[in-house]
Amino acid sequence: MPNHLVIVESKAKAETIGKYLGSDYTVMASYGHVRDLPEKGLGIDVDNHFAVEWALPQDRAKKVVADIKRAMKGADTLYLATDEDREGESIAWHLLELLQPKGVEVHRMVFHEITEDAIEEALANTRQIDMRLVEAADGRRIMDRLVGYLVSPVLWRRVPSARSAGRVQSPAVRLVVERERARMKFVAAQYCDLSAIMNAATGDDSRSFAARLVEIAGQPIATGKDFDADTGLLLETSKARQLNDAEADALVGALDGAVYTVTSADTRPFTEKPKEPFRTSTLQQEAGNKLGFSAGRTMSIAQGLYERGFITYMRTDSANLSEQAITAARIQVAELYGKQFVPAEPRRYKSGRNAQEAHEAIRPSGERFRVPASVRSELSNDEMRLYELIWMRTLASQMENARGNTATLRIGAQAGDEAVVFRASGKTYSFLGFRAAYIDVSEDDPSAEEAEAVLPVLAVGDRVNCSVLEVSPHSTKPPARFTEASLVKELESRGIGRPSTYASIIDKISSTRGYVYKQGNALVPSWTAFAKTQCLESHFANLVDYRFTATMEEVLDKVAAGEAEAEKWLDEFYFGRDTPGLKQLVSQENLDTIKMEVVNSVFIGNDSEGIPITIRVWKNGASLHRGEEEKCAMPEGVLPDDLTVDRAIEILAKGTIGPRELGIDPETGLTIIVLTGRFGPFVQVGILEPGTKSKEKPKRASLFDGMDPETITFEEALELLSLPRTVGEIDGEEVTAQSGRYGPYLKKGTDSRTIGSEAQLLTITIEEAAAIYSQPKQARGRISKPPLAALGAHPETGAPIVVKDGRFGPYITDGATNATVPRGIDPAEVTLETAVQLLAERAARVDSNPKRTIKKKAVKKKAVKKKAVKKAVKKKAVKKALKKAAPRLAQGSSED
Repeated sequence: MPNHLVIVESKAKAETIGKYLGSDYTVMASYGHVRDLPEKGLGIDVDNHFAVEWALPQDRAKKVVADIKRAMKGADTLYLATDEDREGESIAWHLLELLQPKGVEVHRMVFHEITEDAIEEALANTRQIDMRLVEAADGRRIMDRLVGYLVSPVLWRRVPSARSAGRVQSPAVRLVVERERARMKFVAAQYCDLSAIMNAATGDDSRSFAARLVEIAGQPIATGKDFDADTGLLLETSKARQLNDAEADALVGALDGAVYTVTSADTRPFTEKPKEPFRTSTLQQEAGNKLGFSAGRTMSIAQGLYERGFITYMRTDSANLSEQAITAARIQVAELYGKQFVPAEPRRYKSGRNAQEAHEAIRPSGERFRVPASVRSELSNDEMRLYELIWMRTLASQMENARGNTATLRIGAQAGDEAVVFRASGKTYSFLGFRAAYIDVSEDDPSAEEAEAVLPVLAVGDRVNCSVLEVSPHSTKPPARFTEASLVKELESRGIGRPSTYASIIDKISSTRGYVYKQGNALVPSWTAFAKTQCLESHFANLVDYRFTATMEEVLDKVAAGEAEAEKWLDEFYFGRDTPGLKQLVSQENLDTIKMEVVNSVFIGNDSEGIPITIRVWKNGASLHRGEEEKCAMPEGVLPDDLTVDRAIEILAKGTIGPRELGIDPETGLTIIVLTGRFGPFVQVGILEPGTKSKEKPKRASLFDGMDPETITFEEALELLSLPRTVGEIDGEEVTAQSGRYGPYLKKGTDSRTIGSEAQLLTITIEEAAAIYSQPKQARGRISKPPLAALGAHPETGAPIVVKDGRFGPYITDGATNATVPRGIDPAEVTLETAVQLLAERAARVDSNPKRTIKKKAVKKKAVKKKAVKKAVKKKAVKKALKKAAPRLAQGSSED
């Protein structure tokens, strides 16, 4: 009986494929790469044709290889079924090198979707390992190691806060830094225009429409695009007129009683084509814009959907659909939307110039796509939303164009001696086409799903009434910061990196390296990112040059296609040819030219006296400087583009006031001072002389919100320094009040409870603490409200009784029973005796009404029944129901 061994990359994929293969097949997982460059040392002999010292990265890999070798002993055939891309090809080759199979047939098995038909087809059409793909993958790995291993130590020595350099991460960081530089340099311009509400003066169509002033005396009105972002002035090439507040107000007055007449009416047909099916990068962008997913989250969810057989392979540069997929999409469009939505000829999309190998676009798997409603019970909420997005985009890509008409009206009037022109635009769809299934979201235009704007039918010479005319002030906006989605788009448009690596790159520059952090969805560079980028721009220009990085990707594509050799290219990159190679750039000679004080200083601007304001970046933070004499720690939370010269002077004024002496600490005899640091103002016991080093850090405490370092008293400082404060004991365990990263809290052993305000740290009693601990612990993010009053222990149970403020008003609780404070009674005046009586009455009412408990159980049973009915309905998969559900699914809705 034959025995076949199949190796895939993940356990989940092994389990799914194992279901499709018979007992003759054993499916095992390699768990990704089994061999890599050594963790220590370069691992590359640059003088010997870039020979590599491959190593098993960890004990897990050794065990995996050992397990596969044992399984291979009884096998007749070995199928290397790793992913169908360069990395997968490399993993297959490294496995083969490690296993060294003897007397076993070896086949390379590839597929881009995990369905029974796809696996059977892959088994019937195996091939040999493509060494061109292996060479490209390993060439990339070698180059990445050269950059990371050789350049990173240079950064550590010259930019102490920088952690690493990377072939793709460094240009990505530069993009974010350059965008922030543009925002810092930006000067806003103020301008106005007039907006109007109009309607036809005659005829039956009296609907209102919006119009905007576009021209005065033949001169166009300035809009945002007419201004220089660096000066806030009109561009020299602009012929537009900048309208200020006073002029706009005067214009409104001049148009009082004016006659408005249509001077032109233009209607033009338009068509809109659907977007191509998803590639890796476009899926990341759209999932970010529509679903709010990060690139990493998108790829993680997509990986799970692929491995469980719901979608095709999710790392692809191709927009191509197989004939099978095109047929499936066209059939389903006809079923759900009607034959009129299916174009006469199938749509075929071209892949980008750097598309890897014979991949297919990301789409639902199989010969017949499963509609989202039919798989809802098998997927989590996030999986469902992403699957629905992929399904809708795939169907839309094979649907008819949307068609409609755009209408433009130009309406003239006389404002005193000047003729003015207003413009109104409308858009209507006569046939939705693909928009019935999917509407693309543009990040630059959040209102991309625009409502149809219908204009009345008017002809040249028709009179128009103006019911509203108002001044619309505007301010030009700085260039928007990158989001993950827009950074992915920018990287791809510049040819930097591969879409399959974008998620890990973004994670690396943000979470891992700390070069970028998030403000909402926007990516903001840290001051370290500025310093790192300055260093690389000045001394390693190629590593952050966008075109150079893109050229390297193009060379890798040529290597994969057999049109170039990796070694020749690596030799030029390392040793240099027309320009210095990496070897020369990391030499001590070049290192000596890097001046730390230059690359670690970020220029903000000059003050009114011409003195430069700069940020200086250190290993553990940054400081703000005015010339060489005045400086202070740079406070956290100030965004780079918010740091104007005026703001910097304000921060310096506050930061350089201290240290201010408050008094002598009675315990240590040392002086207590208040000063401002990186994380804000704080008090400290003892004065450290500049340049002195101490093994023990002086005791410090941050000021509470609302405290001013200029007015804080000695007594307040002592109270702050008394924290953490012992409140008392509960059940023999000490309770302390402390201030931490997430705010003020109580600590009892390992049980921490958030409290409402910092002031409570100094005042909370053991009774109030006991009341908090008597309540069920809440998840982080929900702050327990402090009790309104602690009344004491229950005379019978000993449980603490407190008055709390709840959703429906104040109530009394002993942890077991809640009783509402009657109307007319002030919660602050409730006595212990009254509370005990109210709790007893409440408990008696609950005991005398056992139906409440029965009712709850009945509801639960009913819910279970409902769930069972839902499942039964799902199994029917009635075509009529699917057709009815199509519009809702097409709008991206999800009930979960």
